[in-house]
Amino acid sequence: SRKTLYSDALVTFEDDRGAYDQKDAEGFIRLNALRLRTLAARSRKS
Repeated sequence: SRKTLYSDALVTFEDDRGAYDQKDAEGFIRLNALRLRTLAARSRKS
C-alpha cells in the first residue's frame, strides 16, 4: 500500500540513517515508568 507506515529503510536499528537514537530510549523508559513510580508511592501511603 502506498499509505503504509512501514519502510524498508527504517526496519533496523543499525543502519537506520539516523531515524533512531539510542539515547531516546532512556527518556522513553523513564516516562513510561512514571506511572509505576506514582502507583508505588501511592501504595506505600495506604
